Amino acid sequence: MDKDRIAGVAKQAKGAIKEAAGKALGDAKLVVEGEHDKAEGKIQNAVGGAKDVLRKSLKN
Repeated sequence: MDKDRIAGVAKQAKGAIKEAAGKALGDAKLVVEGEHDKAEGKIQNAVGGAKDVLRKSLKN
């Protein structure tokens, strides 16, 4: 498993926490930051997945 996948999942979790905290506190800026972190995490996870597929195909 590529390190980008792990970091991406962690960033998604961090974003979800920020988003929930922002909603609970009524802080729109924190909600947007959380959504941004979640989106970044999804992209990073996808990049890591692509790297995994590429490595696997190069091995075979």
